[in-house]
Amino acid sequence: MYILLLLVSFLSALQYCVAATASEWRGRSIYQIMTDRFARSDGSSTAPCDPNDRVYCGGTWIGIINQLPYIQRMGFTAIWISPVSEQLSGNTYEGYAYHGYWTKDLYALNSNFGTEQDLKDLVDAVHNLGMYIMVDIVMNHFANKGEHIDYSVLRPFNEQRFYHPLCNIDWGNQSSIEHCWMGNGYVALPDCNTEDPYVVETLIQYTIYLVSTFKIDGLRLDAARNIRKSFWADFSKRVGVYCQGEVWSGEPDIICPYQGYMDGLHNYPVKESATRALTTSNGNMGELSYIPGKMQERCKDVTLFGTFMENHDNPRMASLTTDMSRLKNTAVMSILPDGIPIVFYGQEQALTGANDPANRQALWPTRYSDNELVSTFTLLNQLRNFLGESYTTVLGRWSLVSNSVVSMHKGPVMVVLTNSGKGVSTDADIVGLDAYSDLVDVMTCQEVRCDGTGKVKITLNGDPMVLCPKSILSGSGICGM
Repeated sequence: MYILLLLVSFLSALQYCVAATASEWRGRSIYQIMTDRFARSDGSSTAPCDPNDRVYCGGTWIGIINQLPYIQRMGFTAIWISPVSEQLSGNTYEGYAYHGYWTKDLYALNSNFGTEQDLKDLVDAVHNLGMYIMVDIVMNHFANKGEHIDYSVLRPFNEQRFYHPLCNIDWGNQSSIEHCWMGNGYVALPDCNTEDPYVVETLIQYTIYLVSTFKIDGLRLDAARNIRKSFWADFSKRVGVYCQGEVWSGEPDIICPYQGYMDGLHNYPVKESATRALTTSNGNMGELSYIPGKMQERCKDVTLFGTFMENHDNPRMASLTTDMSRLKNTAVMSILPDGIPIVFYGQEQALTGANDPANRQALWPTRYSDNELVSTFTLLNQLRNFLGESYTTVLGRWSLVSNSVVSMHKGPVMVVLTNSGKGVSTDADIVGLDAYSDLVDVMTCQEVRCDGTGKVKITLNGDPMVLCPKSILSGSGICGM
């Protein structure tokens, strides 16, 4: 049966010739979905879900299909969904495998999310809307309940010889990160021996099968730092779709080298500096003005990185600040800097969960309603989608304006961010624009005019400003133009 699956995956790969390229992904805006927590098949808005219980709450692929219009209305042009493989079953001291990162059988699907046909229907529904779909995949490890490892139930690697020897990770040692095990005594995560040619080839063939069978457009590579870089080079080339890896580090010198082996990475350095800068009036805006430029210098192409402020592993912005103006500034940081925007489901609803598992709330109690942040994300996506390559292919130039204000000049757009908070009046001089140009703040539709030196005087009230030449907005639908 296993050989047959490999043969099917090979033949399917020959037929699947419409995979999205990295350059095509550059223009996309991604809405990240934790499948179990986004939407239920029954459309319930009252089904209970306490994230601290760490149980399956009932989100499904059919639920996602039903709420695709909600995502598309906000201007997102792609979704990223949780891993789809069958998981470690039953409860553990750390709950159920609702998140998808405790693989038991690569080739079987997680029946809690739906059937094979449901997943195919989701992909078709996404494609019919002109959107892309990215699937999270776990190549680094499998999962086992308790300290005694029953390798026989794991598939396709059902013997101990397919895994690295057990050892605890020293996160200050790269060799240890690549060879030792994540997890703990409650849920062990046997680490795949990705130096073994059979293991490597099997993982690649499985992914080719996944991509071709379900017509997947892109892959998110979980725990990419935990596998040697050279594995990812061959993997990314052969699976034939855009690959964005997770290297959880705020250091450009650690994260940037990985782009030599995959298309892009999550931009953790910018995310972490922006979080520190924008969620409090005491934030370090100087760091925020510096880190994006450092990423441009050290990385091959930051326009292929994932730009984000929230995900399933990090506290939500609304757990760090309740100030709506600061949340709008972090929304701008999710969409407009260099890279491919990624918004974690519920950021637009100001969900307040802090660390895992609290940040994995169900979205359905919000009834997917419109609100101030939904409108903000919709407008930002509208602008980015309208400008296209004139915006997405150029690099932003960051400047520190004052202790509470930074600016980013990217293509025809000048973004101005502040951490001062709602209602706090801050005057700023923004330079580097065209002399005597007429600008529109797309956030408010207020018009301003530059002087003969290309400088404009503005007053912020805690909200971000996104200044665009009025002349380029014709046909955008923004501010009635």
